Amino acid sequence: METEHWKARKVVIVGAGAVGSTYAYTLALRGLADEIVLIDYNRDLAKGQALDMMHGQAFFPSIQIRDGDQSDYADAALIVITAGAKQQPGESRLQLVQKNAAIINGCMDQILAQNSPAVVLIVSNPVDILTYVAHKRSGWPRGRVLGSGTVLDSARFRHQLATRCGVDVHNVHAHIMGEHGDSEFAAWSITNMAGMPIEQFCKSCAKCDNSELGRKAIVHAVRHSAYHIIDYKGATWFAVALAMTQITAAILRNQSSVLTVSAVLDGEYGEQGVALGVPSIVSVNGVDQVLEVALPPDESKAFHNSAATLREIIASLGLN
Repeated sequence: METEHWKARKVVIVGAGAVGSTYAYTLALRGLADEIVLIDYNRDLAKGQALDMMHGQAFFPSIQIRDGDQSDYADAALIVITAGAKQQPGESRLQLVQKNAAIINGCMDQILAQNSPAVVLIVSNPVDILTYVAHKRSGWPRGRVLGSGTVLDSARFRHQLATRCGVDVHNVHAHIMGEHGDSEFAAWSITNMAGMPIEQFCKSCAKCDNSELGRKAIVHAVRHSAYHIIDYKGATWFAVALAMTQITAAILRNQSSVLTVSAVLDGEYGEQGVALGVPSIVSVNGVDQVLEVALPPDESKAFHNSAATLREIIASLGLN
């Protein structure tokens, strides 16, 4: 699949709000893309965001940033969808899902109409549901559509462990799996600090509570991180933009990185007809391979519960 269009490294971002624009800014600073195009139903917002960033062109690697339209899908290497409606007072979660599924379907129809060769990354929430919606609409091989999944949740988990244990976060390897939401769980069985399993490290650490209660407190903090930030400032955008940039690097640089993106399952972990956060090898093709980690019974149960939660919503949309 690695053809001439990949050399252009053109990234199209659908949605120029706080998440989309912060991602574009982060992407520009990293110099990962050659061209960044912002698309938004509010064309003036997209124009303003692009112009604001381009005024700083002298301070970041050579790159073009501009607003665009659906014709830009035709030669994109990566299309990132952040657009979506917010939940309104009195609106049910299912109504919100239906509204955002319609938005994603509309985007995918435009992408298909342009015969785009791109990989599509879904960031809009609920990300796992919308990743599956986009996959079904596309008719493409499942790995070509992926979601941001629990990449950010896993980073929050690593932050919690690093802070409590007094270890550089870069030496903490830990994953949150399942839904990007309330049914997600920590994969403690594959968590390690500086190459040591967490249980072994904790015996020599004594800085934090490694009891079941202590672990639950950590997972609770991770699961409710976004809620706290929303309470403080209304929305989250910095950390998610960094997580998106990490996924982008894996795709544009063909890094074969292991990331807990939202991947469509087809028998892995005994599940199918659902997308959720699992360790996956991510490269220029999107998800090259879902890694099937051997989970202990309690984590396996949590995984299947998470999948069942998502599958119920998918069924309500008539996709199964």
